[in-house]
Amino acid sequence: MCPATDEPLRVLVVDDHPIWRDGLADKLAERGFTLAGTAEDGAQALRLLRATRPDVVLLDLHLPDLPGAEVTRRLLAADASIRVLILSASDERQGLLDAVAAGATGYLLKSARLEEVTAAIRSAAAGRAVFSPGLAGLVLGEYRRLDTSAEPDVPRLTAREIEILRLIAKGLTYPEIAERLVLSHRTVQNHVQNTLGKLRLHNKAQLVRYALEEGIE
Repeated sequence: MCPATDEPLRVLVVDDHPIWRDGLADKLAERGFTLAGTAEDGAQALRLLRATRPDVVLLDLHLPDLPGAEVTRRLLAADASIRVLILSASDERQGLLDAVAAGATGYLLKSARLEEVTAAIRSAAAGRAVFSPGLAGLVLGEYRRLDTSAEPDVPRLTAREIEILRLIAKGLTYPEIAERLVLSHRTVQNHVQNTLGKLRLHNKAQLVRYALEEGIE
């Protein structure tokens, strides 16, 4: 429900992949959301925004005409009351930070379950920031980095590396992590090796200790 009116939340879905876009729109409608419309690019999203006045815009980061961060900026300039929730296949650090800087309320990976997406829409509509696991730590870490010049060489882990590090700290094995994140065992190992190199650590035990010390758990 819309926090201000108790009416179903109006959602605009913006994605250039029609099967994904239309499939998600149908599933959201089945779960009680009002579909304000669907758009395949930023220009169409802006036109529909003015015509339909959605509460939340689900926005892909990579569109054919404009970067997601720029679309976010323009959407909020046109209507500051809406919430923009990025839904992207990419966990690339700069794209995430650019979207947040542009005013996005949250950032979910497309690997999120439908229940996570619907909960995120409701949280975004209520003005609460929402991120896929691992991404919130990345954003917080970036703001901390910007707030201090004491450690200019702090290692920069990707969102996926942080996500895997968190699962390691919880005691999951590499095969268990691979199954949970729908990755190959080799991909998980590669991420771990990259993380070890960035942190200048040598083994899994040191990774766990680092995660606990940094609050990544």
